[in-house]
Amino acid sequence: MTEAVAAFLSTLDHPETAGTRRVYASTLRQLREHLGSEVLVAVLDEPAAASTLAGWFAGRWGPAAPATFNRNLDALRSAAGYWRDQGWIVGDPTRAIRRRGRAPDRTRALSRAVVEELLGRGDIGLRERVLWRMLYETAARASEVLALDVDELDLRNRCAKVRRKGNAVDVIVWRTGSARLLPRLLKGRTAGPVFVTDRRARLALPPADLDPGSGRARLSYRRAAELFTAATGGATLHQLRHSALTHAAEDGANTSTLLSYSGHTSVASLARYARVSPEALARWQAGRDPAARRR
Repeated sequence: MTEAVAAFLSTLDHPETAGTRRVYASTLRQLREHLGSEVLVAVLDEPAAASTLAGWFAGRWGPAAPATFNRNLDALRSAAGYWRDQGWIVGDPTRAIRRRGRAPDRTRALSRAVVEELLGRGDIGLRERVLWRMLYETAARASEVLALDVDELDLRNRCAKVRRKGNAVDVIVWRTGSARLLPRLLKGRTAGPVFVTDRRARLALPPADLDPGSGRARLSYRRAAELFTAATGGATLHQLRHSALTHAAEDGANTSTLLSYSGHTSVASLARYARVSPEALARWQAGRDPAARRR
């Protein structure tokens, strides 16, 4: 089983698939531990394999959110498809597992008042204030902004190049709020990650993920997300991006502008972000209300 898993993961050994490889490796490691590392992958062709795998999968990820459940199922199905192509198995051991539907969440955008209050809080550290404001002003993904290095910032023109999904290079642009805070955060630094941890790294890390002067490490997405959720009582970093796009749509940004702003390549992907918020819908209705106009 160990060799079969390693062979499949080797097909994801590219920079653009690094995230997928990390997630799939975790799923397959747990499958390997369940079956036994010395067991041959052909065991998945045994008559009871599909029902046994379904029972294990339900016990492991049944309580998880639909997105997590489906992501782990995708890992198993991708690996099984590769193993079939190699002739190591014949059937589909995941056939007894069904993907879960995910109800659309149409309330993910924060209101303008909430965003304004959040970005103006005085009890938040400078690093978080800069990060949160940049995420809202640029509508970029948190992973894209956290990956920025100091020498990639064009402070004069308030922009920077980022790597979007699929490894495409794009430009994000921020506004005055971020422009005023960034020099305070950088404190003269000219190299290394823009957003770094509070202390020196305790583990060996690639030089690109360290500030050369202080030895502090690049701030991870997980830590940034934890801090935001704790400070907001449950909101997610992704909601800043969602809110920025929703508010831009409410302000009349056209589809081409929204695609450029978000980094999406399809209108279908953009649609759920550009949905008008309940507050904006209420303002629009009030403006159309004849009785309100007479008053």
